Amino acid sequence: MSVTIAEEFLLLAHSEDEGKPLIGTTELHAALAGALLAELAVRERVTIEGKTVSVVSPAPLGDDELDAVLTRIAEDRKERKPDWWVGRVSSSKLRQRLLTRLADRGVLSEKRGKVLGIFPTTKWPEADGRVEAEVRERVSAALTGAAPDARTAVLIALLYASKLDRKAFPGVDRNRFKEIAEGDWAGAAVAKAIAAVNAAIMAAVTTAATSAATTAGSS
Repeated sequence: MSVTIAEEFLLLAHSEDEGKPLIGTTELHAALAGALLAELAVRERVTIEGKTVSVVSPAPLGDDELDAVLTRIAEDRKERKPDWWVGRVSSSKLRQRLLTRLADRGVLSEKRGKVLGIFPTTKWPEADGRVEAEVRERVSAALTGAAPDARTAVLIALLYASKLDRKAFPGVDRNRFKEIAEGDWAGAAVAKAIAAVNAAIMAAVTTAATSAATTAGSS
């Protein structure tokens, strides 16, 4: 079954049995947006160099989410930084669409309920663990010494930037995540994309944390 890097990240970001997210919504949403940008770079539709995201080919990939982001970038007439695009693409609606898509394909199941009998809640436990098992096998191989391919390097870098690394793979030395996140495993262009996307995710998380602290301090 073909899944995007964003969907691979989403599977690792939710507990398998309860279907609850393992990280905060700010980190999760920013990482999903970053995953879409990074995959467009890996698949040679955009370049991410320094402060600018540029389209090199507008040809659709056949995936609704990737193609929607590619179209938005192609139609935008201004030079935009990666963190600008992460901020624009990041949303609870993106996460919901990806979760629903995985549920429709039988990878996850959707469990609706209520907290205290009042507040609606939805959990997304796994229905078919084969997709995540393949992802974990690939990531684990890289973390234990194998050279990662571009997709795996991007995924590991996203885990590191969002601080999901040790929650998804407890016991693994975080320095190995950092080594892969900062390495040149799939060529200079992909390495630059990974660095830019990770910086954008970290900036989004830092901004959210600063805003929350300021709000708390003024209340």
